[in-house]
Amino acid sequence: MQRFGTLSFGHYGPLGGGRVLTARDSMLQAIDLAQGMDDAGVDGVYFRVHHFARQQSSPMPLLAAIAARTKRIEMGTGVIDMRYENPLYLAEEAASVDLISGGRLALGVSRGSPESVVRGYEAFGYTGSEDPRGADIARGHFDTFLRAIEGEGMADRDPHSPFGGGTGRQQIEPHSPGLTSRIWWGAGNRESAEWAGRTGVNLMSSTLLTEATGVPFDELQAQQIDAFRQAWRDAGHPGEPRTSVSRSIFPITTAEDRMYFGGGQGGDQIGIIDGMRSTFGKTYAAEPDVLVEQLLDDAAIRSADTLMLTIPSQLGVEFNMRVVESFAAHVAPALGWKPATE
Repeated sequence: MQRFGTLSFGHYGPLGGGRVLTARDSMLQAIDLAQGMDDAGVDGVYFRVHHFARQQSSPMPLLAAIAARTKRIEMGTGVIDMRYENPLYLAEEAASVDLISGGRLALGVSRGSPESVVRGYEAFGYTGSEDPRGADIARGHFDTFLRAIEGEGMADRDPHSPFGGGTGRQQIEPHSPGLTSRIWWGAGNRESAEWAGRTGVNLMSSTLLTEATGVPFDELQAQQIDAFRQAWRDAGHPGEPRTSVSRSIFPITTAEDRMYFGGGQGGDQIGIIDGMRSTFGKTYAAEPDVLVEQLLDDAAIRSADTLMLTIPSQLGVEFNMRVVESFAAHVAPALGWKPATE
């Protein structure tokens, strides 16, 4: 493990006892947490993206705000649902954030996760899918997006334009050189991971896999990562791609930690999600020395270069900062991590 960061679902709404976490609270707390993590040398801060839900739905303004308040930390998504996106507008936004941050964007995209509404992307105007889950729309949008950020001309210039005119094809603006190398595909199965490897983008292995073969979750995920890397090599792409996995990991160092997470340790789970038999990874919650042994035994964590800790955003900046600092101080170094400040 070379890097670690946090993955936030960005939930907001009633907290119980008459307390409410508003959308504004959620975003401002995310900025404050990112700034604290940047100062502590943590490598990344990433956000789930869900539409028609009390979560982050339009992450680019949030990422731009974080970019302006931090110096080193990578910021990104895990993942943007490409079924909902205008690919050229997303390309403009992504390039803008990447330029503001100095090349620190890690944009995770995919077909998206199960929804709270029926075919919500159609309400956004993206219709005509021949796939019950809209995967063909997502892949089509992603292809256009990728060509746009690579600088391909996307529209014919107007020779009679009062703004300079010209002939040939015009690329989108702004353009951020190297942005393609900072794009990630969120894969939930081996086929999707291999496709990402052939395409030449990084891999975010999903928190749930739409496979259930009897193999433990971490080994199934490690096999997916291996298949991705082999597809990358077979396609002839240069260099080494990045890979990430996410886990719920809570070092128990105080009585409060034990109150919240003392009973959180569990095994893999099998269930039906979005009509597919799926495997979910377990939660790790234990004293730091126990966590180190458990995580060193996790095949996917050993294989990936980046680990994302899923955090309970409703518990606030101070609590989550303590979880992150505890992991950084007592667990991460034993897994091979060094602070970004070094």
